[in-house]
Amino acid sequence: MATATSAIRVEGVTKRYGVVTALEAVSLEVERGEFLTLLGPSGSGKTTLLRVIAGLERPDEGRVYLGGEDVTDLPPYRRRVHTVFQQYVLFPHLNVYKNVAFGLEQKRLPRREIERRVAAALELVRLSGYERRWPHELSGGEQQRVALARALVLEPEALLLDEPLAALDLQLRKEMQRELKRLQREVGISFLMVTHDQEEALALSDRLAVIAGGRLQQIGTPREVYENPETAFVATFLGSANVFEAEVMARENGDALLALCGRTVRVSLNGRRLEGSRAQVAVRPEKIALRARPLRKTDLVQLEGVIEERLYLGDATHWRVRVGDHSVLVTEPNRPGSRAEAFRDGQRVFLCWARESIVVLSQ
Repeated sequence: MATATSAIRVEGVTKRYGVVTALEAVSLEVERGEFLTLLGPSGSGKTTLLRVIAGLERPDEGRVYLGGEDVTDLPPYRRRVHTVFQQYVLFPHLNVYKNVAFGLEQKRLPRREIERRVAAALELVRLSGYERRWPHELSGGEQQRVALARALVLEPEALLLDEPLAALDLQLRKEMQRELKRLQREVGISFLMVTHDQEEALALSDRLAVIAGGRLQQIGTPREVYENPETAFVATFLGSANVFEAEVMARENGDALLALCGRTVRVSLNGRRLEGSRAQVAVRPEKIALRARPLRKTDLVQLEGVIEERLYLGDATHWRVRVGDHSVLVTEPNRPGSRAEAFRDGQRVFLCWARESIVVLSQ
């Protein structure tokens, strides 16, 4: 059974389309008042999971609970959730007021109740005074706010958002990210959002769930998942990461002694099991420093390499450094005193990072 604190819970949900398995034994819980993001590439199953929760698709196996109630067999209109899609699907022949009021009028609520709730919803999305405008007179961001108001006016227990900002340009998308977070805090209901945008997931989520190949890969706070990814896929999909193969030389007291790029390094396993003689480890590019000369008497991991490429991106500079068979990505923010101009292609350099920056990945 779903717990009393969960707004949404799916247990062992599997969905197939012929021979294609879109979801495989997915279990997930969204707490009341939580902003949880489903993050994954195209075709990962994230939108299918959202549609199963909304009742637009029926799972082949597993159950769906909303507010502790098993709704697996209920149609969408009997589930107290509402979905906001990437395409806003506003009625072009109805003005803003009528678009927002549509669901309430279908429920045949009293006129004054409809007026009160529409006014409150438009105030919440900061569109008071827009009641008589038509959809074609609105910007993309304003249309998305109307879609949000139309969903919130129905007072759902949870809001499902399917790539809601994908159709907006970069600047407007960042503005709407702030608006979404503000809205979620003000209304206090659960938001479950689908996106492939890693930055968006990190910025908005209380927790995020990474999904790929129809399977849940990892779930946790943005900091937990970013700083301690469980698999090579999570490490490289959520941000950038250098993934190395290492030989396991010994295990003791929750640590492992690894042979990594010709160096012997002791790393923490962070409670993960390590079986066999080989391991994969990840190091984030911003954890690595470049130096023109080697450090002496240091506890840092230190590797020698040659700069292959330098890429200036405004707020940061990216380097590609050849270390043996590895092409290592190094990132450094551009600020006064940074070394963005200090290194050149073909220059011999030394890469340094703390042992604590090494994450042992699950096998």
